[in-house]
Amino acid sequence: MTNEKKSKKDPKPTTVLFIRHGENEWTKSNKLAGRTPGVYLNDQGRKQAAALGQRLAEAKLSVIYASPLERTMETAQAIAQHHQLEVLPRPGLLEVDYGQWTGEEIKKLAKKKSWSQVQFYPSGAGFPGGETMYEMQTRFVREINCIVAEHPEQTVALVGHADLIKSAVAHYLGVHLDLFQRIVISTASITTVNFTFMGPRVVCVNDTNHNPPPPKQ
Repeated sequence: MTNEKKSKKDPKPTTVLFIRHGENEWTKSNKLAGRTPGVYLNDQGRKQAAALGQRLAEAKLSVIYASPLERTMETAQAIAQHHQLEVLPRPGLLEVDYGQWTGEEIKKLAKKKSWSQVQFYPSGAGFPGGETMYEMQTRFVREINCIVAEHPEQTVALVGHADLIKSAVAHYLGVHLDLFQRIVISTASITTVNFTFMGPRVVCVNDTNHNPPPPKQ
């Protein structure tokens, strides 16, 4: 009589849906909102969030996490209303701490030499009185890895911010942080990563098929 051990199958992946918040007046006017309180979705952003909620209505979500800022919480609530889930604010998902640059217009910042460093050498760049780009990426990836460990074989919706999502996509693709600006993450977009037993698999980046057309000028 032979004893045969049944081989264990690899666990199913944890799927993380990285979702950027909808449009607000700060994104529309190209200003760095950063962690400024009281930044809410504008009319277009609310339409985007509603469309996003419809898009994910049939998704089998186990949990919805969001950056604690108003624009991300609003976007997450539009998803949550289609599920019997509470939006859980998670400080580790907060926007970049831009320090003294918070609230500044990008066209004004673009005149500074340090702005070029952020664009082309982010791994060596930081914000006066705020985070470095490397600290931001490390913080966010560490938080994602914790979330994946907390939710094995589940689907997680995570509502956050563009630069953080771009930095995570770069990390999981094995792309250096200095190239992360080549990745586009639009408002209300969905980026899907499967975290398998053998490592992350980037399935889709910047899916905006559900977004309503922009308003006519």
